[in-house]
Amino acid sequence: MNETCCGLRVGQTVPDFKLETYEPTENFFGERSLDSLKKESKWTVLFFYPADFTFV
Repeated sequence: MNETCCGLRVGQTVPDFKLETYEPTENFFGERSLDSLKKESKWTVLFFYPADFTFV
């Protein structure tokens, strides 16, 4: 993510971003974006968990 995202408040739109993902049932690494989830009408929960680099 090239832009610094700070100061978002409840109800504000989150900027689009892409993340590398891992699908353990298919043993596959891929990429997802917020825009693709919106287009698929998927429920999305975003959370920030600092200083922890384990799979959730």
